[in-house]
Amino acid sequence: MADRILVTGGAGYIGSHACKALAAAGLVPVTYDNLCTGWRDAVKFGPFEQGDLLDRDRLDQVFAEHRPVAVMHFAALSQVGEAMVQPGKYWRGNVCASLTLIEAALAAGVRDFVFSSTCATYGDHDGVVLDEATPQQPLNSYGASKRAIEDMLRDFGASDGLRSVIFRYFNVAGADPDAQVGEFHQPETHLVPLILDAIDGRRPALTIHGSDYPTPDGTCIRDYVHVMDLVDAHVLGLNWLRAGNGPQGGGTEVFCLGTGNGFSVREVIDNARHVSNRAVPVTEGPRRGGDAVKLVSGSEKAGRVLGWRPDRSTLPAMIGDAWRWHQTGGYGG
Repeated sequence: MADRILVTGGAGYIGSHACKALAAAGLVPVTYDNLCTGWRDAVKFGPFEQGDLLDRDRLDQVFAEHRPVAVMHFAALSQVGEAMVQPGKYWRGNVCASLTLIEAALAAGVRDFVFSSTCATYGDHDGVVLDEATPQQPLNSYGASKRAIEDMLRDFGASDGLRSVIFRYFNVAGADPDAQVGEFHQPETHLVPLILDAIDGRRPALTIHGSDYPTPDGTCIRDYVHVMDLVDAHVLGLNWLRAGNGPQGGGTEVFCLGTGNGFSVREVIDNARHVSNRAVPVTEGPRRGGDAVKLVSGSEKAGRVLGWRPDRSTLPAMIGDAWRWHQTGGYGG
């Protein structure tokens, strides 16, 4: 019988792609999701258990029934704007929920834990390539809550022998090349699907927030990683842990995931125009507060230790796969 992996947030964008990758690796992903932002239709590769991470009794029940050998933790609140005005929601929904999950996992004898963190823990380090040693100075409760979860994992590594891998990354784009699952948020806030919505008339136009940045085309630059490359890293990290790597007796290892090369907003728009062979209606607006000029993340350590290569993380591949998924209409139809 194949080993089972508990995947929190497995009905969401990244989690559903991770479930497909786990199934392809011969494992059984057990999705645990409250469907607050996830979609039941996205659960296609293993069992589904609906529940909230703050519900310890429900978690204990799921651990007892499925007996997973590891946890892959994606579930989180992640809207930066909301985090700025509702910090309590983020400390409760991210930190308290993760604490409950960690304690439930340990009580069930599960010691291997893969955590999906964020480069938002770094705060504003404009214009440098972020790596694992970059100081963490989060600017809001989203980044701060993720950093606190990283700290918890270290503490439980020291006290209970928890073995964890932490992945930090910025922008994720693309979709399953087979279009079985993809990116579908309501409301949508991510650049690539917003562009595709504008192309096919689901919104009047894409708004460029700031066109006077000190960059070659005046728009800010971000690092994008294909979602399939990203979840491949999570599977590699899981296998690395299960092979007995990492700090002996418990501990955590951090990996940044990025290409080290950013793309401007206009570059993303131009590639979407080319891929779809359609015009992209665009309007220009003022800068948003807190937006850095350029944010990119390296992955030298992930390549060296895990053998990870973000080979699919090119704009044509990411937008092409996203466009193929976009044409299916998404979930909930």
